[in-house]
This record gives sequence, C-alpha cells and structure tokens, in this order.
Amino acid sequence: MGKTLKKPPFDEFGAHVSTAGGVQTAPGRAREINSTCLQLFTKQPNRWAEPEVTLETKAVFQAEMEAHEIGVAGSHDSYLINLASPKSELWDRSLSSFKEELERCSILGLQFLVTHPGNATDGDHESGISRNAEGVTRALEGVDGPTRVLLELTAGGGTTVGGSFQDLAAILSRIPRDLHHRLGICFDTCHAYSAGYDLVKDYDGVWTAFSDILGLDRLGLFHMNDSKNPFGSRKDRHEHLGEGSLGADPFRRIVQDPRFFEIPKVLETPKEPDPIGNDLKNLEFLRGFRENP
Repeated sequence: MGKTLKKPPFDEFGAHVSTAGGVQTAPGRAREINSTCLQLFTKQPNRWAEPEVTLETKAVFQAEMEAHEIGVAGSHDSYLINLASPKSELWDRSLSSFKEELERCSILGLQFLVTHPGNATDGDHESGISRNAEGVTRALEGVDGPTRVLLELTAGGGTTVGGSFQDLAAILSRIPRDLHHRLGICFDTCHAYSAGYDLVKDYDGVWTAFSDILGLDRLGLFHMNDSKNPFGSRKDRHEHLGEGSLGADPFRRIVQDPRFFEIPKVLETPKEPDPIGNDLKNLEFLRGFRENP
C-alpha cells in the first residue's frame, strides 16, 4: 500500500495557455487541458505595443474565469522588457511597458506577474541588480492592485541578472519593505538546474539554500520544465517532463513535497505539433505522482 498524500485545496497543476482571440479565451483553453490554473500573456510578448484592457474585456474575462472555475491565473511579462539595462532609453521603455503590464494584470484581477530580472549588457552585474530593483519599485509604487510580482530565477547565461538565489535576494533587499507583500519568487526547474542548482543529486540541499537565502514564504509559483541541456549548462531550453536531463525524480519530489502542495505549478513545456495533447501528457505525468505516490 502506498502512502496517502493530502490533497491541496485546489488543483495546482496548470500551463501557459494561448490568448489568440483575446485574453478572455484563456480560461476555456485551460479547461481544455483539464486545468483550473493558468498563465498567459496579456499582449504579444515580442512587440512593444500595449493593448488596453477595456471594461468589456475585463467583464468577459472574469465571467469566463468563473464559468470555467479557474482558481489561479497570472501573466508573464514581455520578452522585450529589460529592467537591468544600462541603456537609459531601453530602461525607460521597459519600465513603461512593465507598468502597463502590471496595470493590465490588476484590472483583470490576476494573482501574479512573472518577470525576468533582465540583462546587464554592460557587464556591471551589481548595477544591473540595482536597476532592476528600481524598476520593480517604481512599477509597484505606480500601480496598485492584487497582483504579486514574481521574480523568476534565470538560467544564468551571459550577462543575465537573476541566475542565483543571491541575485534575487539582492534585488529584494533594494526594494522598500512596505512593498514586499507584493513580491515573490518564480522557481523554474529548467532554469534552476541549468544555473547550477542540482535538483537531481541534491534536492534537499537546493531547498535548504532557497530557504536560507530567500525564505520558502517567498515561493509563489513553479514553472515545471525539464531541460534539453545538461546540469550547469546555463542554457534555457525546455523539454517535456521526464524526457530531459532532470528526468522524473525531481518532479516527483516537488509534487509530493508537502511544503509545496499549495504552490501553483505551471507548464512551459513544448507545445507543437499538438498543444492540447502535449499539455495533457505533461499534466498527467505530474498528477500521477500525486495519485500514485
């Protein structure tokens, strides 16, 4: 007889879903993969254009959320945003875009907004950390609402900021304490493994370090991704769960770890050529660890 695992108060497994046709289409797409947890883009991620969320869009989106019983929904910001940039024109544009993104999230009532800390392209890592912290601070001070900004751990390649727990802690330390209730961390399993956090051979050590440096209460979201590249590669290439260099065991341990039962777990695994089928396959992989411990 296997051990019985406590069931979380909601189904915490979900995926990043398409918003083709508008953000209001996302809840229905989440239910197509039997999920009540989703991540989306509120705009095209490779364009600077900033769409407005109208009152009608807000009403339809929230009605769809209720109709499909979506419990957790959040956004990922634009790939163009770089709040660690040393170039003043790009930094200003990034801040404006990030504030617009946070505003859309707040209007829609999204619980989280994931953001990459950016790149210090001048090689001045510490200044990149400070620039990112200033940008996040100014955005949070300028936009009120329910949305929690989650700093995403990156794979740590090149001039990337945010490729270590220490980087993320340094960013947080530069943001005023009265804003910290609106901040958290997104832990991407592929990024972590590529950055040198050995979830395969030292799972417990990784989480001890996270707890010591950041605090487990900061953890707001998992991106559940296997990696096409080996440990410590500092490359960000996602693979289907159990088919990459992490293998099955780290995902089993995260799913069965009581500390993480109530943390949403969102797929960013490959979609094509069958987006629904691939998401269903990867979600079944995760749910199997809960159902058959």
